[in-house]
Amino acid sequence: MTEGDLENGRFAVSTWSLHRLLGAVYPYSPDPGKSGARNEPYGPGRSALTAIPRQLADRGIGRLEICSFHLPSLEPAYLAEMRATLRDADILLQTLLVEDGDPSHPETAERDVHWIAGWLEIAQALGAKNMRVIAGKQLPTAENLKRAAGHLGWLGKQADGSGVRIVTENWFDLLASPKETNWLLDTLQGRVGLNGDLGNWVAPEKYTGLCDIMRRAELCHAKADFNGSGLDSADYRKCLEACRSAGYSGPYTLIYDSTFFDDEWDGILLEKAFIEDFYPEKHSAVG
Repeated sequence: MTEGDLENGRFAVSTWSLHRLLGAVYPYSPDPGKSGARNEPYGPGRSALTAIPRQLADRGIGRLEICSFHLPSLEPAYLAEMRATLRDADILLQTLLVEDGDPSHPETAERDVHWIAGWLEIAQALGAKNMRVIAGKQLPTAENLKRAAGHLGWLGKQADGSGVRIVTENWFDLLASPKETNWLLDTLQGRVGLNGDLGNWVAPEKYTGLCDIMRRAELCHAKADFNGSGLDSADYRKCLEACRSAGYSGPYTLIYDSTFFDDEWDGILLEKAFIEDFYPEKHSAVG
């Protein structure tokens, strides 16, 4: 497969990778005690979200993922404006990342999953192809897994006919290993897909674990670790080897979560170049 075989190329960027550039966050939450006004934990920022599609296009990247907390407004007019900037820059909105809610919680799961479902309309308005949701934050007991599966199955049904695919991620305590991740996906029988994340599990077990689950993944958060010397190339290569062994052929979302570079784009483009070098045959044609 070459990069041109995927619509808008093989690379995406999550707005999480640009949190210092964007600055402000908007803490939407199903918990009234956590939902609040704009705040600036990463400083005031230097770019509006609507400017990001053009910055992606200028760097030869054709896909974007938006974290829910980076949307400054959920009003229809703003969502239409954001969608127009994506269209004008020819950027595909790969995923809306819903960053709160716990479908596994014994007391608030029903409240949370209905709140998560409310984001489907926003994902549609933005033109997102996928909506990533949290499977659960509770410990992976049989009861908590069953509860999460029931709620995620319901959420998948709500997405029928919407044009938005619900995906979840190997993230938080509920999906702490391939055992729980595979059980959940088996139980959901394709109604919810998998966004595999290379940075959420701990080495050295994570390489075998990624090789197991990435055979089922539709999307991939390709987060590299950075240390005092820069990108941890040995770890990143092993993660990519796990993806290749699993037969993963989908897009890679570049996740930069470090202060090694002052300019976050430098870290993002370093990850992109590393993956291109790892898969030279897949990037022989540029789409």
